[in-house]
Amino acid sequence: MTNPHSGGGKAARYSLMQRAEDMGARVWMTSAERDAASLARSACREGAQVLGVAGGDGTVSAVAAVAADEDRPLVVVPAGTRNHFARDLGLDLRDPGRALDALIDGEPTQVDLGVLGSRVFVNNVSFGMYADALLEPGYRDDKPRAFATVAPGYLKGEQWVEARMDTPWGTVEYPQVVLISNNPYHLATPRWLGRRFSLTTGELGAIVLKRPAQAPPDLLRHLRAELRQHKRGASPSDDGLVVWSAPGITLHGDVRHLDAGVDGEAVRLPLPVVCGIRPGALRVLLPKDRPGIPPEHAVRGGAVYQ
Repeated sequence: MTNPHSGGGKAARYSLMQRAEDMGARVWMTSAERDAASLARSACREGAQVLGVAGGDGTVSAVAAVAADEDRPLVVVPAGTRNHFARDLGLDLRDPGRALDALIDGEPTQVDLGVLGSRVFVNNVSFGMYADALLEPGYRDDKPRAFATVAPGYLKGEQWVEARMDTPWGTVEYPQVVLISNNPYHLATPRWLGRRFSLTTGELGAIVLKRPAQAPPDLLRHLRAELRQHKRGASPSDDGLVVWSAPGITLHGDVRHLDAGVDGEAVRLPLPVVCGIRPGALRVLLPKDRPGIPPEHAVRGGAVYQ
């Protein structure tokens, strides 16, 4: 399955469709009438033994859900803009076509999937400024403008997430930032900030920035300061960052719905929002050469993939 619009037309620029067909794969392209999930289900009905997906994280997430349900291995080709899931699999983001080598002699491994009701996510579910930016008209064409539109309310402390979260340190009311990830993100070193060194821990990661009593002059600077404090091992402050991992995480609230970003796609979710994880639910085929795997010294005492 290929999304021809992902990454500004990356599939065409790197001749991914032709390269896949030369390897014997049948290529299906998404359209306004047929999305990636429906194409993947059709491919399974026609006997496909392996599913491949070339696109951004939203497209990958949709096909990953079908692959898990149909018990088919998945080949991921990073043809989107961010490619966070492909990056954390160690794939080469500079040359997406190298991921197609997995069709020939791919190494099978099993990774976790996050779940949100019946919906799957490969990366994260976010609430707050990012989710609001996704809802802005023209977000895909002009992301800086979308963030500039929604940021002032958060920076001034006039907007927040209309929810409550139970954490190991008590309940957080109306946080500024909420990020729930399929496996925890690494936060200890700037070089690897935001990476997931493992996709097999069987736990979600949670990052919550509390709403300060007085709005900070710069929310992003406030977040960076809290990350530094977290790195030093300090416990969460009254106006600080709360980071933990668990197999299930729930948001409660008095409103009926929350806007969210799920793997970069804007959605509206009913409360309570219940996130869980399916350990080892997705089989992926990975090329033997994966230059994106962090060096051992960065991982700090554990293998990147098991």
